[in-house]
Amino acid sequence: MKRLYPIVDVSMVEPTGVPSVTERIIQGGAGIVQLRMKSDDTGKFLELARRLRDITEKSGVILIVNDRVDIALLSRADGVHLGMEDIPPRGARRLLGPGAVIGLSTHTPRELKEADGLFREGLVDYISFGPIFPTDTKKDARPAVGTSMLRLARELTTAPIVAIGGITEENLKEVINSGADAVSIVSAILNSSCIEEKVSSILRLAS
Repeated sequence: MKRLYPIVDVSMVEPTGVPSVTERIIQGGAGIVQLRMKSDDTGKFLELARRLRDITEKSGVILIVNDRVDIALLSRADGVHLGMEDIPPRGARRLLGPGAVIGLSTHTPRELKEADGLFREGLVDYISFGPIFPTDTKKDARPAVGTSMLRLARELTTAPIVAIGGITEENLKEVINSGADAVSIVSAILNSSCIEEKVSSILRLAS
């Protein structure tokens, strides 16, 4: 992940601009990109995922689809990121196969312990934890847990942890030093006037 896990959120980027934004994120040096689309328009989601698969495949970049195992499968994405309310990781692994990358969102120590068990079984490959700080990116975001809870999370699992929620260049080092293997940044990248430079700058700070 190169310490950075960018998310292209269609609620913040017009669908027609998603491929271009993804290309710019990759040009900045990202090694993984997630496509997030909270919509019932399955056809549009699949179309975008297929376009991004073409882009990421040429660049050797990992493409993760948010929530939708069916979209990941049909688009030939590298994997899927699941929430606690989505299809269980065991089912996702059975459908996508042993080579797929499967991530799981967690928000509490209890959820993280459950995810750690799934990691040990080979059913998930990484665990996201947060929101670390308050965030406006997700309207239904949970309360911020803070870096103290992130340090506890680090003690509870050996799985790679992707910290998410309100992370910026100003607090990135604190998050990494608290145990995150990578950070997921959305707004600071997607709202940047020069996405390539922003991604490159974040990668330098996170190294």
